[in-house]
Amino acid sequence: MIRGGGKNMIFRSKVDRFFIIMLLVVIFSMGLVTLGPLFIEKERTILPSIIMSTIFILCTSFFAWITFGIKYVFTDEYLLVKGGPFHSKIRYENITKVAKTTDIFTGFRLLTSKSAIEIFYMTASLGSVKISPQNAELFLIELENRISKRGKNNN
Repeated sequence: MIRGGGKNMIFRSKVDRFFIIMLLVVIFSMGLVTLGPLFIEKERTILPSIIMSTIFILCTSFFAWITFGIKYVFTDEYLLVKGGPFHSKIRYENITKVAKTTDIFTGFRLLTSKSAIEIFYMTASLGSVKISPQNAELFLIELENRISKRGKNNN
């Protein structure tokens, strides 16, 4: 989904089946760890039940926020890559390379699809960020336009 408000464009992250399955496995595992003991314990009290249920709900909500809240926002000055509390502001003039990648398990990544784009930039703490916009081709065209425009403005 793309929204344009003024000069800003927002791209949502593509979510594929692989990441849905991974999220479900994580939620199931957290459920086993936090809620499982409540069903095993014969004499449970209300306080541990409330604490463990709260931990499960908070953790599940956090992972859902990170997974389904990923967006990539083009502004005049920079590309904002945001997922939950994690974000990167990538100034267009700092981008050194953009490439498609299938290596989604290493490095800094805010993506929910196996088909990804890696953006290398000078100020990156890990050298790059991996993202997965829904419409990768349109995203790359817009990124190229923004980089070109910033280059012309700086000359």
